[in-house]
Amino acid sequence: MVSILLVEDDKEIARICRDHLLRQGMDVTWASTGKEGWEDFNQGKYDLVLVDLMLPEMDGFQLCENIRLSSDIPLLIISAKLEEEAKIKGLDLGADDYITKPFSLIELMARIKSHLRRYHRYQGIESQSSQLTFNNGLVLNLEQRHVSISGKEISLTSKEFALLQLFIQHPNRTFTKPELYQQVWGEVEGVGNNTINVHIKSLRNKLGERMKEPKWIETIWGTGYRFIGEQIL
Repeated sequence: MVSILLVEDDKEIARICRDHLLRQGMDVTWASTGKEGWEDFNQGKYDLVLVDLMLPEMDGFQLCENIRLSSDIPLLIISAKLEEEAKIKGLDLGADDYITKPFSLIELMARIKSHLRRYHRYQGIESQSSQLTFNNGLVLNLEQRHVSISGKEISLTSKEFALLQLFIQHPNRTFTKPELYQQVWGEVEGVGNNTINVHIKSLRNKLGERMKEPKWIETIWGTGYRFIGEQIL
């Protein structure tokens, strides 16, 4: 069964869309705020996400960016915003399509089915190797969640591995501490939270890396961290 995450704060629109998708044999999870949608996304497994832009707590732009950083599933924006800038921004953040309200349920289903077909075909053709090799002997096996350096296995906690995986999947992108906390812990970082610093320090120690001479994880002072390792093909 296809599983859909619908993030829409308008209860009537959400009810109409959800009921129609259910009648088409799909499983639907409805979230009424951006924060709730992000939490549902991290807790469940979905085939496609429908996101409104004007959401409370976390707007649709931020939610789209968060989702796209951790997943490549079809991501469709449904919004009443007609401005071209909003459409461009949404697509630049990784959305696959932009459906302007009001829309017909027939059009919505056609777009959903089209993106699901394309995504499933892409998965079959473009499946990536689960093992990645980087400079200075760093090797990650994403499927087995195994990390080694020059053949020596490194034992990481689940959060440390998730941080490292996020870094390597987005090389040279600078992540702020709140962004890392949202991506790995699935929550909004609280004021004074030192969790990221503690986990980055532990990850670096296990990798045998010096902060002043980074091989893989570089500190961008006043901003956050980024992965500078070079992948060996």
